[in-house]
Amino acid sequence: MRVGLFGGSFNPAHEGHAHVAETARRRLKLDKVVWLVSPQNPLKSSHETADLTTRLASARAHAKTRGMVVSDAESRIGSQYTIETVRVLQARYPRVKFVWIMGADSLASFHRWRGWTQLMREIPVAVVSRPWIALKARASPAARRFARFRKPSSQAALLPDMTPPAWVFLGAPFKFQSSTALRERMRRTSS
Repeated sequence: MRVGLFGGSFNPAHEGHAHVAETARRRLKLDKVVWLVSPQNPLKSSHETADLTTRLASARAHAKTRGMVVSDAESRIGSQYTIETVRVLQARYPRVKFVWIMGADSLASFHRWRGWTQLMREIPVAVVSRPWIALKARASPAARRFARFRKPSSQAALLPDMTPPAWVFLGAPFKFQSSTALRERMRRTSS
């Protein structure tokens, strides 16, 4: 089985998230994409993060296409960091070919994640282009450090079978929604 792991706060989830997940599922020929809703992103303020139940419901409302699964596995595992989650899942499901999925906005700040270099060395990574950030993402510390391991997008379907480090940057039509903009719009309408 070929499974994409798509982690995030999903605070709230939106069409941009669904677009990233569906683009990765199709282009990597994945059987499933698991939306891993983070209990609390350590790089984001807990004051601005909705409760886990609300964010799970938001993710479920957008993960409607075939092969999409929404999970609170990080909460059940007791994991706060992606590297821990990936290691637990790989140990529990040794025959599954996992790929980490992220939007280009996450690649731009990936070097701030705990264990990011280990993560790149332990799981293939698919990055899906997002509006306004594609150039910054491709020039990010993570993209530069692992530049020689970047595969052409024409090899995307082979990524789950590749030995890490291996990653691909997938161009796709843009979906312009963002969680930050949605939260700001909700704040304005509730005031």
